[in-house]
Amino acid sequence: MTDRLYIDIHILQTVPPANLNRDDNGNPKEAYFGGTRRSRVSSQAWKRATRIHFTQGHDPQDFATRTKRIAAQLAKGIVTRTGLGDEDARRIAGALIKSTGISAGKKEGDTAYLLFYGRRQLDGIVDLVAGSTTDLAALDAKALEEAVKELPVKQQLQTGHPADVALFGRMVADIPGLNVDASTQVAHAISTHATELEFDYYTAVDDENTAEETGAGMIGTIGFNSATLYRYATVGLHQLRENLGDDKAAVDAVDLFVDSFARSMPTGYGNSFAHRTRPSLVAVVVRADQPVNLVSAYENPVPASRGMVAESARRLAAEFSTATEQWGDCPVHVSICHTVSTDSDGTAQKLTEAFGANRTFTELRDGLRAVLTERTNDN
Repeated sequence: MTDRLYIDIHILQTVPPANLNRDDNGNPKEAYFGGTRRSRVSSQAWKRATRIHFTQGHDPQDFATRTKRIAAQLAKGIVTRTGLGDEDARRIAGALIKSTGISAGKKEGDTAYLLFYGRRQLDGIVDLVAGSTTDLAALDAKALEEAVKELPVKQQLQTGHPADVALFGRMVADIPGLNVDASTQVAHAISTHATELEFDYYTAVDDENTAEETGAGMIGTIGFNSATLYRYATVGLHQLRENLGDDKAAVDAVDLFVDSFARSMPTGYGNSFAHRTRPSLVAVVVRADQPVNLVSAYENPVPASRGMVAESARRLAAEFSTATEQWGDCPVHVSICHTVSTDSDGTAQKLTEAFGANRTFTELRDGLRAVLTERTNDN
């Protein structure tokens, strides 16, 4: 049994007026915490943003997709590989997916739920029939189902998981054998301070108006707020190693996640607000006991002053130091990257005392990789 090891990622990030993640009314999501209303970005929104960032600079085929249209994607792969006609490819793909026991959806060709799978795993299913598609296409529906029933289709989805499936997991309620236990937990991001919902009242002018015409061609409102967000996620290296079956791949996946989680941003109303920023602080804590979310640093909201980041950073440092001392924690590794450039208020010193010397983001990742590589080699 591999020793437990958790990688906690703590981030402070200031976002200008934005609507990153809307609720059912189209307004930014919120939550009450510490008795005050806070800006909130759901974990699902930031996990998707992180997954999308994975493919930047990498081959998308090495990652996963989440869709009800796995049969259509499989048919496309069969056509590309073998040159078989579209209709015959769809028949074969449908029979292959049916053999797994995955429930069919209401729309023909769809599954009943979104399925999260690796693109390479789908290539593996194509491999099973690539040499016999002509013969399979000649069979009627019943004979085709019988012909593919014994093929190890389900096994292709149970092995060779890409990093994103290994990190975020997969649940298929009616086929437990396809489940993958997630190695990553992502918290809802919340503001470190109280926020108020605001509205942007906008008008759009019809460019073809004549001189006699007045008024707007369109009128509307968009809800928004601005916030300094506390973001938190944790990766269980032991579960990740089990999901991937390879120590180096597990360390690579942690590095990929830390990089993409820090750099990604949900895109809601991105063209309206141009809200992309980078974190003011990223702290990584490797622990052998349990994950620890430090959001309690902000149960008492940061008051409005000259800015929120510095006080939020001091609160985070104090919470970590106090919790570590009071509980007798002994972190395996602690590292920080932040953009506090002056120390007139003692913020940089407090961060150093809590998390160590300030490093570049590249140095933070390199140091984390070295520690995890050493630990996996020892186990």
